[in-house]
Amino acid sequence: MTDLNARKVIANLSLSIDGRYHGAGGPADFGAFIPYATSDVARDHMARMIEHATTAVLGRVNAEGFLGFWPAVAADENADPRDRAYATWLVETEKVVLSTTLAEAPWERTTIANAPTAEVVADLKRTGGGDILANTSPTIIKALLEADLIDRLYLLVIPEIAGGGERLFEDGLPATKWVLAEQHVGELGEMALVYDRAR
Repeated sequence: MTDLNARKVIANLSLSIDGRYHGAGGPADFGAFIPYATSDVARDHMARMIEHATTAVLGRVNAEGFLGFWPAVAADENADPRDRAYATWLVETEKVVLSTTLAEAPWERTTIANAPTAEVVADLKRTGGGDILANTSPTIIKALLEADLIDRLYLLVIPEIAGGGERLFEDGLPATKWVLAEQHVGELGEMALVYDRAR
């Protein structure tokens, strides 16, 4: 039997300093985040995040959005090498898309899972090797925080107050303790933070 703790579950998300992952205009209101998400600190953060990851877990909306963007970056010889490396990793790695509506996988090397997030990720932990990355999908990350299944958080905190929009850390999450493993500050004031769950 494989040790349930053999694989780490990691998650990444960009947040404003008031804890929101998009602006007051709704999920598509991401404009304030873009200058920071493309900074050197953010790109290096992304490179570290995928170093040991072998599985990406995505929500349907992100999976469809990524499909329309990242494969072209992987093929673009003029793209930043870190963006190309991430894009190539995303295209080539095992992907699990959590969806109640998709009937078939939108990408190669993709499995559709219509089951509770915590159950799907717990099953993934029992098989294979390498980190499982909850990749920029807030609903998935929230469900994993509720189930206390995340071992490492990669957060890019931007120096802006969104003033509206949804928050990652909502009331009702279980109380947990985290240890700061890494921190990098960019020229624009963005902070790439890595927190490990203290168990």
